[in-house]
Amino acid sequence: MAHREFKDRLYPEFARIAQALASERRLELLDLLAQGPRRVEALAAEGGMSVANASQHLQVLKKARLVQSQRHGANVTYSVSTPDVVRLWLALRDVAEQRLPHIEQLRREFAPGADDGELAREDVSRLLGRGDAVIIDVRPAREFESGHIEGARSIPVEELEQRLDELPRDKRIVAYCRGSYCLFADEAVALLRERGFDAVRLAGGWPEWSAEGRATAAG
Repeated sequence: MAHREFKDRLYPEFARIAQALASERRLELLDLLAQGPRRVEALAAEGGMSVANASQHLQVLKKARLVQSQRHGANVTYSVSTPDVVRLWLALRDVAEQRLPHIEQLRREFAPGADDGELAREDVSRLLGRGDAVIIDVRPAREFESGHIEGARSIPVEELEQRLDELPRDKRIVAYCRGSYCLFADEAVALLRERGFDAVRLAGGWPEWSAEGRATAAG
């Protein structure tokens, strides 16, 4: 009886996490928060939701202790509770990639040049150390300030065309963004190649890099 009672009380606790993740809207909010803390208004705008709807989803995540909030006057800022939450999201996504082939088909359909190859994360430090590459972070500047790959330059994708003269033409340009399914880096690489640069997308992006404990910086 003790074993049965234990399991009857244990598995509902695990189910709280699964239930909190069982929403495409909440997964998108987690994906955004993996980039850094955000005010609820910014999350709502980015996710195409009303502030009230975003707040409701965030409360579900908060009750499951996947996110936390901090109030500054009238403003509420959310963040992931621990790095383990980001790793949980990445693990869920990896299983989905392996079991659902349509995910990769979607990426190829929407990402320009997705079949042209990516640079493995372990190769970046070697290229940067030799001075053979420049790495650019094409996410919004506020996300770069929250955390970025050490040595990266912040050039948001919408500013890239006006800032091409900041990039060397005798080195490889490595672009990264929010992760494997963020299109900013694909768009940046496509533009750079059109302008004659040797450009490549980093495999994954900021969440994958930071989750692996690689060198990062902030500010």
